[in-house]
Amino acid sequence: MGQDQTKQQIEKGLHLYQSNQTEKALRVWMRVLEKSADPAGRFRVLGCLITAHAEMGRYKDMLKFAVVQIDTARELEDPDFLTESYLNLARSNEKLCEFQKTISYCKTCLNMQGTTVSLQLNGQVSLSMGNAFLGLSIFQKALECFEKALRYAHNNDDKMLECRVCCSLGNFYTQIKDYEKALFFPCKAAELVNDYGKGWSLKYRAMSQYHMAVAYRKLGRLADAMDCCEESMKIALQHGDRPLQALCLLCFADIHRSRRDVQTAFPRYDSSMSIMTEIGNRLGLIQVLLGVSKCWMIQKELDKALESIEKAQELAEGLGNKLGLLKLHCLCERIYRTKEQQRELRDHVVKFHECVEEMELYCGMCGESIGEKNNQLQALPCSHFFHLKCLQTNGTRGCPNCRRLSVKPGYV
Repeated sequence: MGQDQTKQQIEKGLHLYQSNQTEKALRVWMRVLEKSADPAGRFRVLGCLITAHAEMGRYKDMLKFAVVQIDTARELEDPDFLTESYLNLARSNEKLCEFQKTISYCKTCLNMQGTTVSLQLNGQVSLSMGNAFLGLSIFQKALECFEKALRYAHNNDDKMLECRVCCSLGNFYTQIKDYEKALFFPCKAAELVNDYGKGWSLKYRAMSQYHMAVAYRKLGRLADAMDCCEESMKIALQHGDRPLQALCLLCFADIHRSRRDVQTAFPRYDSSMSIMTEIGNRLGLIQVLLGVSKCWMIQKELDKALESIEKAQELAEGLGNKLGLLKLHCLCERIYRTKEQQRELRDHVVKFHECVEEMELYCGMCGESIGEKNNQLQALPCSHFFHLKCLQTNGTRGCPNCRRLSVKPGYV
């Protein structure tokens, strides 16, 4: 298969894919991969296969094609191709919750400066790295990366990237419980979709609606949460987007749990868990198991709650997800307090405070914890964040956290 024929077949696959005929598109692209003698064409078709498998939640296949794409880029001896293939490798590992590997591959991309494509991809690299740091609950570095990605989006007038970063920032602020910002950013993403997204994939609309649903639920606006989640789920089902279906099912379950309708919540959690397990979203599984534990606690089935917590703890330790561990210690503390088991209670109180210290989840001004309840937060240019009221009351001539760190003995 020559260069022109390769190009035609790639376009044919793209047309089928955009018409929701995904399996047919995959067959066309696989044929190109087998028969094409054009390395640049093979590189492009591998990019199509990586994107398609990402959207279907087939992350192990996504990783397999990303590895082949790196070999093709090396064969082409083109630094632009190599940068792009390392980004795809980073993204594949991000989807599989291999966050340390993601960060390592992102750093490789950023070190390949001087290529024309690297300047265009740096924003996407920063976004992927930010998502990985967030998965590890390293909040300051995550925020730093998201802000860099946002700067690249603004400088290059890249509205799609801006939309994706806004969704990640919504997730970031949901985790540290500033629910006003957790809603603001996905609403901004939805605005970008309405204003610029006429020719975009519907996944951008679905993604912003899902993150809005999560924020609305946290704010107790359950009817709004349900409306947004239903719209997101409708698009996810139309497009066969399994990862988003799993997240929407989790959100539906959480909404029912917030209404204390445990019997409706349980089957939604089960369906979400099934897809999360199938696609390998271990971070999502932790969230599902947390929700299931809380349902058992509502029903006063404390031993069953502890069983779910134990499974979630194993996953959180494996991933290095410190916020997940903190939440689990918090639930255990409540359970053992009810059971009046003092030794276990003390153990989890100690571990909870160790997690808070490790993640620096406290305000450097008032010393109170961050992420315990809904609070307005404000980040300084160094990406350390504080209670907004503390900054307004005390002002600052620089970051108190940075000052403290700089005088720690042996601090590197």
